[in-house]
Amino acid sequence: MTSTHPQPVITDESPSADANRRGPSFEATHELATGPVASPPATVDGFVREFLDQLNFGQGVKLSQSTINDQYMALARTVRSYLMASWLETGHRRRKEETKVVGYLSAEYLLGRQLGNNLLASDLQDIADQAMERCGIDMAAVRGQEVEPGLGNGGLGRLAACFVDSLATMDVACIGYGIRYEYGIFRQTFVDHRQVEEPDSWLRLGSPWEFPHPERAVQVGFAGHTETYADEQGRERTRWAPAWQVRGVPYHYMVPGFRNGVVNTLRLWSAEANQAFDLQTFNRGDYAQASRAEIFAENISKVLYPDDSTPQGKELRLQQQYFFVACSLRDFIENTLPRDFDLHRLPERIIFQLNDTHPVIAVPELMRILVDEKGFDWDEAWGITRRCFAYTCHTLLPEALEVWPVELLGRLLPRHLEIIYRINEEFLLEVREAFPGDEGRIRRMSIIAEQPQRAVRMAYLATVAGAKVNGVAELHSQLLRDDVLPDFNAMWPDKFTNVTNGITPRRFLRLANRKLSSLITDTIGDGWVTDLDRLRELEPYANDPEFRRRFREVKAANKARLGDLLQVRDGVELRQDHLLDVMVKRLHEYKRQTLKLLHVVSVYEGVLSGRTPVEQVTPRTVLFGAKAAPGYHMAKEIIYLINAVAAKVNTDPVMDGRLQVLFPANYNVTLAEKVIPAADLSEQISLAGKEASGTGNMKFALNGALTIGTLDGANVEILDLVGEDHFFLFGMTEPEVEQLLQRGYVPSAYYDQDPVLKATIDLIGSGHFTGGDPGAVSAVLDNLLNHDPFMALAGFHAYLGAQDRVERAYADPEGWSRSTILNVARCGFFSSDRSMRDYLDRIWAPGQA
Repeated sequence: MTSTHPQPVITDESPSADANRRGPSFEATHELATGPVASPPATVDGFVREFLDQLNFGQGVKLSQSTINDQYMALARTVRSYLMASWLETGHRRRKEETKVVGYLSAEYLLGRQLGNNLLASDLQDIADQAMERCGIDMAAVRGQEVEPGLGNGGLGRLAACFVDSLATMDVACIGYGIRYEYGIFRQTFVDHRQVEEPDSWLRLGSPWEFPHPERAVQVGFAGHTETYADEQGRERTRWAPAWQVRGVPYHYMVPGFRNGVVNTLRLWSAEANQAFDLQTFNRGDYAQASRAEIFAENISKVLYPDDSTPQGKELRLQQQYFFVACSLRDFIENTLPRDFDLHRLPERIIFQLNDTHPVIAVPELMRILVDEKGFDWDEAWGITRRCFAYTCHTLLPEALEVWPVELLGRLLPRHLEIIYRINEEFLLEVREAFPGDEGRIRRMSIIAEQPQRAVRMAYLATVAGAKVNGVAELHSQLLRDDVLPDFNAMWPDKFTNVTNGITPRRFLRLANRKLSSLITDTIGDGWVTDLDRLRELEPYANDPEFRRRFREVKAANKARLGDLLQVRDGVELRQDHLLDVMVKRLHEYKRQTLKLLHVVSVYEGVLSGRTPVEQVTPRTVLFGAKAAPGYHMAKEIIYLINAVAAKVNTDPVMDGRLQVLFPANYNVTLAEKVIPAADLSEQISLAGKEASGTGNMKFALNGALTIGTLDGANVEILDLVGEDHFFLFGMTEPEVEQLLQRGYVPSAYYDQDPVLKATIDLIGSGHFTGGDPGAVSAVLDNLLNHDPFMALAGFHAYLGAQDRVERAYADPEGWSRSTILNVARCGFFSSDRSMRDYLDRIWAPGQA
C-alpha cells in the first residue's frame, strides 16, 4: 500500500499532538451519547506520526537514541491504539444488546507473539512495514524483540488461544479467563545433553499488550472455617470465614477478529497481597517479614504449573485454580452484568466452558455465591449452575484427570468441600433411583473416591454439573463414553457429544506461512482465511505440474528460512537437500518419542553394521522439539538420550551427511511458526487410544506435510479426509492394543524376536552414544525392555515398514507434491472456526451465545 500524502519529515523532535496526527481520534476512545466511533482509516503518514508520538511520549526517547526495545514498545502501542476503538465499540455493543457470553475458563493460554497477529488482524502489515522503513528501522529486528508469553504448556493452551481468536473472528461474545503467570512455561536449555529449566521471564522488558485494572481487583479467600446462622427470614444459612485473602488484579488483553472490527477480551488475573508491605515491621529491622504477605500472595500467580510432587506444590496448584475461577466468576457477576440483573436469568447471559479439569472448582464456587451470598435456595441454585457450565475433557490418561485429596480441599476451601459433599449426596440419590440395588455403580460414580485416599474426582464433578461433556476428536469422544466415563454415559447419554479440535488459519497458515498463503490466494482468492473449507478449490491443482512446481518452491523457501533461523538461534546447519522429518510436541511417553528415536538409531546401526549401504539411505533430517515437565524423570532421560544420539550421528563420517538429528531447545509457538511450514513429514505416532486429539497433526497437514501416524486422536479424521494414499498409516488399533494388554504384553519378547530391534537396542546399551558408559541410558532401556507402557517395541516393526513407504514416496517428487497439495486442500475441516460453530450448535445453544 502506497500513501499519496506528502511524506512526513522524520526528526528527533516530537510531532505535535493535534488529533489528525494520531491513530484513533480522541472521540474514538471516549464513549459518546451515540456510542464509540470508529478510528479513521490508517495511512503510512498517520502511522509514522502515531509511532513517533508513542516513541517520544510513551518511551521518552528520541528516535536517534531509541533502542530496539523502545522501537518495539512504541510500535506495539501504535498498533494497539488502532485496535482500541474497535475494542471499546465491541464492548459497548455487547452491553447494549445484552448478548450471551462464552466465559472460557482455561488455566493456559499459549498465545504466541502478538505483534504480527495484531498487524494481520487489523490489516496494518503493509502500512507498518512502510512506516518503519521511512523511520530507518529494521522491522525484522523489531519483530524479533518481542518475547512470547509462555502462559501454556502445549496443545491445551494453544487450543484456547485458537478458540478465542475464532470467536472474535466470528463475532461471538467471549471473555477468556486465565492466570497472568509472572513466569510461564520454563525456558529450556541443554547442559551435557540434559534439560535444564530456567525461569521464563517474559515480562522482564514490559508487555505493551496488557491493560492492568487494579481498581477492578477481586478479593479471594482461603482456609478458615464455616459457620451456620439464621438469616432475616429465620432460615438456617452457612457462611465461610476465610483465614486469609488475596487480591486478584485483572490484566486485559485485546483479542481481535480478522479484519471485522470486532475485538474481544482476554482477562488474566495476577495475585497480590491485601497489605503488601508492613512498614512497622520493616522499621523494627525485620525486612524479610515485612514483605512476607506480598511474597506469599504473589506465589499464587508466580509460575505456570508448579511442580506438584510435594505437598506444598499440590496446595499451590489448588490455590491457583481456585484463585482464577473465583476472580472470574466474581468479575462476571459483579462487574460485567448490569447491577440490577436478576441472577435467576444467569444461564441466559453466560456459559462457562471448563477447559479440562483445572477450572472445575468453579462449580462449587458458583453454588457458594448463589446460596451463601445471594440467598438462593439450594435447588434453584443447582438448577442455575447446571445450565451455566459445560466441560471439555482433553485426556484419556487416568493420571491427567485431576483428583484432590479431601484433607487438602477441606483445609484450603472448607465451604467448597461441604458443597461438593452435598452435590454428591444428592447425585447418588439420582443414581440409586435410576439403577436401584447397584451399589457397585454407586461406588464407581461417586464424586468422592474412597481409595487409595478420600479424594474429589474433578472430572466426575464436572460431568455431574455440566450441561454438556465433550471430547475433542471422534475417537476420543467415543472412548470417553465407553472407557473413561461409561457409567455417566449410561445415565445421561444425551449429555455427551464431540467437538473435534481445530486451529486458527490466521496464525498457522496466513501468518506463519506467507509464501504458501500467497500461492493459495493467487490461485483461489483470499476468502479461505475465514472459510477454510474453500481450500477444496485447490484440489484440481494437484494435477497441475506448474502448480506442483510452485508448491515445491514454497517448501524449499520455508526450509531455507528455518535454516537461517536455526543457524542464528542454535548454531546448527539444517541440510536443505534432506527430507525434513519433524516430531514436535510435549515430551511424554505416550507420544512415543522413543519409537522415533529407535528408528533413527536403526538407520545408523544399519550403516555401521553393513546391513544397509550408506548410499541407499534416504537423506533425512529428524527434528525433535519438546519440553519435559520438571518432575517427569523418564521424559528427561529420553531427552538426554535423543541429544546423545544426535551428537554422535551428526559427527560420524560413516553416515556421509545422510542422517542428521536436531533438537533445538525451548520449542515454543514462535519456533513452531517456522518449523511447521518447512516440514516434509509429520510424526504423529502415539499409541492408539492415548492421544485425545492433537492439533500439531492439523497444523502440519495444512502446511503441506504428510503424516506418518497411528489410528489415534484426530489422525483418524485426517486419514478419512485425505485418503489412505496420502497418509502413512501403521500400528495397532485401539481394540488391538486392549487385546494385547489382556493377553499380557511382554516387551522383551519383541526384542528377542526382531534382530533389527535387538541390534538397535544393543547399540544404545553398549554405551556407543554415551562415551562408553552404558549406565547413562539404563533407565530408558530398562523401561523399554521390562515395562514399555506405551508399546514402542510392539510398534517398531510396523513403524519401520511405514518409513520404507515414506522413502519410496519421497523418491517421486511429483507424486509427493500431489499428496501434499491434497492434504492442504482436504483439511479445511480442521479450522478452529468450524470447532466454534460446533460448540455453538451442540453445546452453547444456537443463537444464544
